[in-house]
Amino acid sequence: MSIRNLDALFSPTSIAVFGASKRPGSVGATVWRNLSADYTGHLYPVNPKHASLDGVKCYARATTLPEAPELAVICTPVATVAPLIAQLGARGTRAAIVITAGLDKAQKQAMLDAARPHTLRILGPNCIGMLAPHLGLNASFSHIGAIPGEIAFVSQSGALVTAMLDWAGSRGIGFSHFVSLGEHADVDFGDMLDFLGSDPKTRSILLYIESVEESPKFMSAARAAARNKPVIVVKAGRSAAGQAAAASHTGALAGSDAVFDAAIARAGMLRVNSLQDLFLAAETLSRFRDGPSGGLIVLTNGGGAGVMAADAAASEGVPLTPLSPEVLKKLNAVLPPNWSHSNPVDIIGDAPGERYVNALEALKSETDSAVLFIQAPTAIVPSTDIANALLPSVTQAPRRVLGSWLGEGAVKEARQIFRSAGVPDYDTPEEAVRAFAMLRTYRCHQEELLQTPPARSAARPVDMPRIRAIVDAVIGSGRELLTEPEAKDLLDAAGLPVVATRVVAPEVGEAVTAASALGYPVALKILSHAISHKSDVGGVRLNIGNEAELKEACAAMLDRVRELRPDADIQGFTVQRMIKLKHAHELIIGASVDPVFGPIILFGQGGTAVEVLADRALALPPLNTPLALAQIERTRVAKLLHGYRDEPAADLDGIAQVLVCVSQLLADVPEIAELDINPLLANHEGAVALDARVRVSALCPAGAKHFAIQPYPQGLVETWPLQGQPVTLRPIRPEDEPQHRAFLEAMDPEDIRLRIFYSRRSIEHSELARLTQIDYAREMAFIATRHIEGDGEETLGAVRATIDPDNIAAEFGVIVRSDTKGSGLGTKLMEKLIAYLRQRGTQRIVGTVLRENKGMLELAKRLGFEESANPSDPGDHTTRFVSLDLQPTT
Repeated sequence: MSIRNLDALFSPTSIAVFGASKRPGSVGATVWRNLSADYTGHLYPVNPKHASLDGVKCYARATTLPEAPELAVICTPVATVAPLIAQLGARGTRAAIVITAGLDKAQKQAMLDAARPHTLRILGPNCIGMLAPHLGLNASFSHIGAIPGEIAFVSQSGALVTAMLDWAGSRGIGFSHFVSLGEHADVDFGDMLDFLGSDPKTRSILLYIESVEESPKFMSAARAAARNKPVIVVKAGRSAAGQAAAASHTGALAGSDAVFDAAIARAGMLRVNSLQDLFLAAETLSRFRDGPSGGLIVLTNGGGAGVMAADAAASEGVPLTPLSPEVLKKLNAVLPPNWSHSNPVDIIGDAPGERYVNALEALKSETDSAVLFIQAPTAIVPSTDIANALLPSVTQAPRRVLGSWLGEGAVKEARQIFRSAGVPDYDTPEEAVRAFAMLRTYRCHQEELLQTPPARSAARPVDMPRIRAIVDAVIGSGRELLTEPEAKDLLDAAGLPVVATRVVAPEVGEAVTAASALGYPVALKILSHAISHKSDVGGVRLNIGNEAELKEACAAMLDRVRELRPDADIQGFTVQRMIKLKHAHELIIGASVDPVFGPIILFGQGGTAVEVLADRALALPPLNTPLALAQIERTRVAKLLHGYRDEPAADLDGIAQVLVCVSQLLADVPEIAELDINPLLANHEGAVALDARVRVSALCPAGAKHFAIQPYPQGLVETWPLQGQPVTLRPIRPEDEPQHRAFLEAMDPEDIRLRIFYSRRSIEHSELARLTQIDYAREMAFIATRHIEGDGEETLGAVRATIDPDNIAAEFGVIVRSDTKGSGLGTKLMEKLIAYLRQRGTQRIVGTVLRENKGMLELAKRLGFEESANPSDPGDHTTRFVSLDLQPTT
């Protein structure tokens, strides 16, 4: 990931257009015309065929330009691209937009090779270009411009760019940036998310994605950007077929689009289905991101509009909040007797502005619910009067009102009053409810974003030597598919609950002996390395109640399997006691490896019809209990698992623990390629695996290093003695927020000012969340904690480094509790951070220190830092700059 030189791409002080032309309809002519219109920087046309263009001197080649342009726009033939990049890089150009199409693989690589020595960034090739409307910059060959705004749009489709510009322009939608990535040979979605995530002009980010190549980079950048502002995605390919040749149900069910959905959710982004919904979601999340989303209250002057909103809510799964007796009493006091007395709250068609205001005031106590205000124009009260009357109420913080003015001309001014005040407004009640449903989904995804579990978070013990012995034996024998007994043995060693199974030769007598030992009734299954789905060939018999039935089943099964699969080598039978759990549900839990996002985990309704029902939810590991429970809730079978009528609720925590164990197995055993537990039988007493299928691969496609989301770095946890007591030094976790607040509030205010230039004693939740909910791929914070009475702990100190996307420099900050000064804790934390940054290849660590903070300056000196004047503080010189090179000089 890198944002290096992207400032030259999106806010250049000079631009050269290679292939600028006078020929009408040509790409070069269009780009030149677009840039000439409003760009105020230095602009140079380059074309040996012209002496000038529109009165501007035209240059023959890059070497004749009076200066190195910060940005080059290249519209020249394919063969010229790589040489041009080399010339421009040598002159000092920092970015290029390659609009030229048709570069083959070798030509693209030559272009990248020419750019790399100069860190010249490339947008494209085969792209439309980009627009930065705030600068009057249209470096594209789109015939349509963009108006300034706060939305950034990044598209992988060039054709879509012009269509979107046309559509957005007609609706007055403005943009901070509008970018066509083309073939994204260099600048890709990850780079754009990094750049736009911290861009002050951008309030929300919209993406049109066709494919993602580097999933760890994409996920890391997406998770970082989604913490700061809404990121909304439309992805083509929703109907892509799954992996039909997979050896497991999981592999067949986990199609690429479903995996992408799981990745979007885990990254805290929102996926929508259409371009119209893209802007609908952007409007809602930009204006109502912090509004309540527990339920919806509809406030309307028309019963029909209220019914339409209620129908839409039922369709979208949005709950309408039941009105409490207290609220009903308040509404009865301010509304006419014939109001609806329920939600939707119909306050009758003749309602003046005062009635709306009073009703909103009465609904204030429902703080977890948003209010959808709907007004149909009437001849009695102008809509404009109602809008002005409501304005003080609907703009109060926190915002909790969504608006829908029905009609066009009669409500045009009222609608504009709401929109100018920042109140989200929608053309129809259905659109408003759909937007609210998007907000609810977005909130769920944001909750998942905050979860960063370790690779190991299962409660049950794991027998790794036994697991390794099973996997090594299977791979050593040249097989990939484990037999059912091997698979169950593997799961048992991983801490998963499995039913006891006996393996016998394909002999009736041995099967009878095993069944007698287990006790009837039993299940009989064929055992063959060549047969994966046993039931497809008659290789499964259940509920065998006695010896006679078992003998008949053995003979019939052997005959049937030999008839259907004469090529299969039959090793024997497996015999297991029938598990009959009352109120049990058949579930499936599985895992496979997606070619883009790596290991994934599946949960859903199981049994033989699993692929027909297709009731499943996917998640990216690592998982912890909250994430596993959230995955369960995304399935239809979850409603049954919660219990109904006389059916008790299933042990959801037990099911979640199986998911967490599978997540840990994927982290610990990189050879696992596919895994199925089907059925997992679950009821109110627990869960047990009745059948299992596992495929391994010597290519090691799993393992924590292949996770798209970096797990909590458990390996960095250590203990250290402080004043005779053990102290834990570990990376910070999201759940540390309460104790981190207590740590900072217990600090001496002067210590806080000296260390982090912060004068306020209390810190807002949003700031604490930023400090504790970090992405370990690009930031690190170590804390020192000590056990306190009970099960809790207290924080004694913290050190933090924010690493730039190029891994060049990391800026640090360190703070220790006032009563630990002089104990060596600050030194220990700094040493741990320095060692970590060295190991990850960061080139230097830097910091800004108040000149009066002598203790920190002395600590930095002892650790080998060099002190100098702060280049960003040329005025009163109140701060000093310290830096330490971390890697050997080459």
